Amino acid sequence: MKLTENFRMALGALVANKLRALLTMLGIIIGVAAVITLVSVGRGVEGVVLSEFEGLGNNLLFVFPGEVGPGQQGPRRAGGSGLTNDDAEALADPLLVPDVALVVPSYARPAIVSRGREDVRTGITGTTADYPIIRNHFTAVGDFFTEHDNNNNARVAVLGQTVYEALFPDGEPPVGETIRINNINFRVIGLMEEKGGSGFNDQDDLVLIPLSAAQKRLFPARRADGKLRLDFIMAQALDETRQDAAIAEMQLVLREKHNISFEDEDDFTVLSQEELVGALSQITGVLTIFLGVIAGISLLVGGIGIMNIMLVSVTERTREIGLRKAVGAKYRDILAQFLTEAMVLALVGGLIGLALGAGGSLLISNMSDSLQPTLAWDSVALAILFSAGVGLFFGIFPAMRAARLNPIDALRYE
Repeated sequence: MKLTENFRMALGALVANKLRALLTMLGIIIGVAAVITLVSVGRGVEGVVLSEFEGLGNNLLFVFPGEVGPGQQGPRRAGGSGLTNDDAEALADPLLVPDVALVVPSYARPAIVSRGREDVRTGITGTTADYPIIRNHFTAVGDFFTEHDNNNNARVAVLGQTVYEALFPDGEPPVGETIRINNINFRVIGLMEEKGGSGFNDQDDLVLIPLSAAQKRLFPARRADGKLRLDFIMAQALDETRQDAAIAEMQLVLREKHNISFEDEDDFTVLSQEELVGALSQITGVLTIFLGVIAGISLLVGGIGIMNIMLVSVTERTREIGLRKAVGAKYRDILAQFLTEAMVLALVGGLIGLALGAGGSLLISNMSDSLQPTLAWDSVALAILFSAGVGLFFGIFPAMRAARLNPIDALRYE
């Protein structure tokens, strides 16, 4: 029997049993739609995260306490001393680290920021006057705080656009106004340019204050040894060609500051911007694969449904199979017929699922300005091929059962 004839008969069987065919394909439809949608969203999240980190600045280096890398979920304090203001001061010394142009420490904690009846929970970042330069992120209104403010624990603040919109819903000028951070008054001296971001990491949802004010007034950071702790340190290499040299110099200085002997491992991690982006890309890539695998389970469930219905179909059409064998149909003809029907069921379900998945990705894209799901053709092809493979795999047993029927017994079947 020709392949075209098998397809014609398979489509005829679908049309003749529309409801049963739809219910059979439901698992495949849901599985393919879920794979397409979740993988597209996962890649969209990956694009958002990477674009945000690539927009931080140029030639950036990051120092984290503990270990950071693809095998770690984030900075881990591995029994080390952590980072302190002394570390930042040592890294900023041009005699010790000549290939570093700027060093900006950071100490951040969440807090409630209020103004009158308005309040918002956001991140408070204590940093230094060079923050706008190293981040390439400047004030749109007013001024950034100075080193003099930092030296005097000044209670001044610079708002991100998201926090400004929450505290000043009527659009009043923020400069000169007073806000309260954890019930402590701070005077607003500037408003940062809009940086953008997503709901996962809104770069405008922050308040910047002098590092000394964060460590001493808001969130006590003094350790038992009297040093002030930091969360991480950003540094900017003189140029891209000097990044490796800068990293080596920074590691040498920090090992000496932390009294690490030559045979012991570092209790800190220095990463370049490219390395940090690569680590994040690997993590988000693994997450995308995980989402695809979870969604792919529905395809297996759909395959089991196809096998069950094909077994029922073989039982219902036993006399038809006997008649075909009696007039000369061979083993391979019956096998091909039922395999084709199983594959057509899976492929039609896969195409419907593809349409639904693409529609779901488009809907999410329209609902979010920042998160843009990416419909990747490799995931589309994989989903369709996998659905056809599911139909083939789960259709083999019913097809073989039909092909092995004895024509005489089949004709007698009632």
